[in-house]
Parts: sequence; structure tokens; C-alpha cells
Amino acid sequence: MPAYSGCIIDCHIHPALETGPALNWFGPVGGFARQVADLRRAGISRACGAPITRGAPDTFAAIRRLNNQALRLRDRFPDFYTPGIQVHPHFPAESCREIERCCGREGVRWIGELAGYIMGYGDDYASEAALTVMRAAAAHGAAVNLHCNDLNTLDRLCTILPGLKIVLAHPGGGKQDILARLAMVARHANLHLDISGSGIDRLGLLRHATDLAGSGKLLFGTDYPVNNPAVYVHGALYERLTGAERAALFAGNFLRLTDEAVPEKCDGRATRRGAGGGS
Repeated sequence: MPAYSGCIIDCHIHPALETGPALNWFGPVGGFARQVADLRRAGISRACGAPITRGAPDTFAAIRRLNNQALRLRDRFPDFYTPGIQVHPHFPAESCREIERCCGREGVRWIGELAGYIMGYGDDYASEAALTVMRAAAAHGAAVNLHCNDLNTLDRLCTILPGLKIVLAHPGGGKQDILARLAMVARHANLHLDISGSGIDRLGLLRHATDLAGSGKLLFGTDYPVNNPAVYVHGALYERLTGAERAALFAGNFLRLTDEAVPEKCDGRATRRGAGGGS
């Protein structure tokens, strides 16, 4: 297996917070400083993703608290953590204002992972309320990472908003599910796939996905602390990818979608677009 000295950006983590749900199954992962150390021990240079909570919130205040926590972690760990924020289609007006605050004034360029099955809205990503929120995300140039089991809904979202940068979470479970997801990623120019979740253990998945959809469509993700991040690093290194394909998977595609510049090997603070940087 080849050694890798380049930058590895994990686009799909959920920072484990003391007040949040225990996503990992077997014991606590400790504070975020320890989580950063564990991810770095796996070979990951930087990580991105939103805190999450379980169940449908009664008010949008619960969502805003999650986003405030993400922004605080960004400020405490600027050389490692890129924040992701949460929105919620049950609160479209509040979600649009939150996008204006976080993406417009704070320079955030990543929304999600949106996990409606956990946060009480299922696969509601293409209703009129959800589309209002997604249009706001597109207007600010943010990428939206979402968990969606209904590919018809995903197809509708990609078709209605071709300017929205969408990253589908997880390759899928069974072979037919994986093939259907990859076919959709190949079909829609604005749709990408993060490799977290099941699939990395299927030999040849990344080679097949790259051949089918192109090297510009895949992003590295682990779903830490649900999953062991080292499994994904070593699984991706084992695949028969070219150096350019591996670099695109590990960092290049994420940086392109988020318009984020990171020094070589991620050794140093990222340059984020500043306040008012929404497009």
C-alpha cells in the first residue's frame, strides 16, 4: 500500500459535544481536543462537518446552538476544523437567516451533514420549504452534504437547482444501492459523493466510482465518531488510484467545492473567505 504525504481532509465528521448525542457505540471519545488528536493519528490533516442532535426540535434555537458550537470549535482549532452548519426545512425562514449569518457573515461554506432521519424531517430535501432553504445555500455558494435514501427526491433536487453544490453522504449498502447512487452522481453535474459509511470495504469501489463518475466527484469522509477513521484512510490508499485521483479524493474536490485555500499538506491555518463573502 502506498504511503501518502499529502493533505487528507475528512469532509464528514460530527464533533462529539458533551451536550450532544453519543453517536459512537462503544464508549466516549472525549473532548474535541482528543477527537482532533485521534483523527490526526489516523492520518487526517483537517476535518469538516456539523454537530448533530436527535429528534425534531421544537424551535430553531436548538439548531442555532449547534451552529454556534461549530463556530466556536472553528475559532479554537483553526488549523484543523472547518465548520459545517445545520438547517431545518421545518423552519425555512429561520434557516435562510442562519445561512445569511453563517455563510454570509462568518464565511462558512459547508452545510451538513444534513441527516433528516435523525433530526425529524426524513428525506424532506425537495419540498417547497426545503427548496427555499437550498436556494439560499446556493446563493451563498455553500456546498450541502446530505443523507438521502430517496433517490427520486435527490434527483428532483439536483434537477431543480443545478447551481447548488450537493454532496450525497455514503455510497450505500447493497450492490444495487451503490450502483444506483453512483449512476446518479455520474448523471448530475452538481452532485458529488462522500465515501463515508458502508462501501469502503468493497474492493474496487473507488476505482469503479472514479471510472464511472470521474475523479472530480468523490470526496473523502469517515462519519467519525460513528466509524473508525483509519479504516477509510487505509481503504482509500489501498485502491488502485493515480496520484492525481487520490489527491482529488483526499482534498482537492473539497477545496474546490468550498473555495477554501489550504497550505501544502494542510500545515497551517486555512484561509477562509471573510465576512460578506457570499456569492
